[in-house]
Amino acid sequence: MSTESAPGREKHLKSNRWFAAFWDWMSAHEPKKSLEMRKEIVGGATGRVLEIGCGTGSSFAYYPPEAHVVATEPDAEMLKRAEKHLREKGLTNVELRRAAAQELPFEDASFDTVVSCLVFCHVGEDAPVALTGIKRMLKPGGTFRFMEHVRNDRSGFWRRFQDFVNPAWKRLLGAGCNCNRRTQQAIEEAGFEIEWVKEQSSVPPTSPVIYGVARPT
Repeated sequence: MSTESAPGREKHLKSNRWFAAFWDWMSAHEPKKSLEMRKEIVGGATGRVLEIGCGTGSSFAYYPPEAHVVATEPDAEMLKRAEKHLREKGLTNVELRRAAAQELPFEDASFDTVVSCLVFCHVGEDAPVALTGIKRMLKPGGTFRFMEHVRNDRSGFWRRFQDFVNPAWKRLLGAGCNCNRRTQQAIEEAGFEIEWVKEQSSVPPTSPVIYGVARPT
């Protein structure tokens, strides 16, 4: 497996030991509803798969064994933990690469499936760039499978609450995570057609969570 980054693609790379440890602990205690969503999204990935923002490897165990997974992550400390978990689980179908969602160094039409789980909250304003890249890298007929917490536009109270806490959440608690992104809208605006999408409540301010499948139009 390789964790090296591509030359010239270092703008969005980072290293945060504290957040990597925190995220690893959170992943080990993932709520049942979240875990069920993750299993549905990841378990349906087929062929050559690109996972963006793999974190410490929460999804690795749920990929079909016949899938070949290239898992990217911009944070070096996250990748260290992901590599450790791969060894512990004895998984051999996952290749690690250090890369950010905004600067993915892969060829056009090179993946059957792209997966993101709780990634676009961190991508933030660069979401259109990342989604354009995903669309470029998908083979004809390929799918984008996603699980993301989003802005609560159904409730004025919770929407205002998310907007109010987001600056502090982004800086202090979420290591750059935004709790008020309209990710489904961004996916559609990037030229994807939503094949199906479901919604689950979660713990505020990161509620609701949407998960589904989209295809390039």
